[in-house]
Amino acid sequence: MATPISAALVKELREQTGAGMMECKKALEACDGNIERATEELRKWGITKAGKKAGRTAAEGIVVIANDGKQAAMVEINSETDFVARDINFTTFAKAVAEVALANKVHEVADLSVLPLAGHTGTVEEARQALITKVGENVQIRRITLSHNAPAVGTYVHSNRIGVIVEVDADQPDFTRDVAMHIAASRPLVVTPDQVSP
Repeated sequence: MATPISAALVKELREQTGAGMMECKKALEACDGNIERATEELRKWGITKAGKKAGRTAAEGIVVIANDGKQAAMVEINSETDFVARDINFTTFAKAVAEVALANKVHEVADLSVLPLAGHTGTVEEARQALITKVGENVQIRRITLSHNAPAVGTYVHSNRIGVIVEVDADQPDFTRDVAMHIAASRPLVVTPDQVSP
């Protein structure tokens, strides 16, 4: 006789894994209510689904920047549709990935993928696979740019599509942000030496 699966148990698994309610219930039913085994089952399903979607083109997406004032990491993460690129699960994942890239000073996707992701049980790659299961589309971390340490780093993201990082040798964060905004808008900009002096 199958173990009855309570709504509370389904909710607990959903909070731990981020998977959909029906998938959590199915995993718990398959594992007789054992939450650890159900978590592993969901992980396996995620890998299978991610593998099936890996060949699909992911040409939409967003650019996210994490900035601590001295250094910044810019990450481009792609999805198949603009609809998913605006999804809260997708944008939350993207922000968390940028924070991990900055905190660990990585600039290669392969190095980033094996790092633990805050707020998730597992690595960046495991969280990506779980996101694919949740949103039903291919999701790819396309590239990362990591700035150098500088006295001031300004960043700007325009419409979640264009990202700019500006480094200057003077501690002028407002100035660097303004420069980043001008670059993103493709406006002509002339910078004189007196504008960057401390």
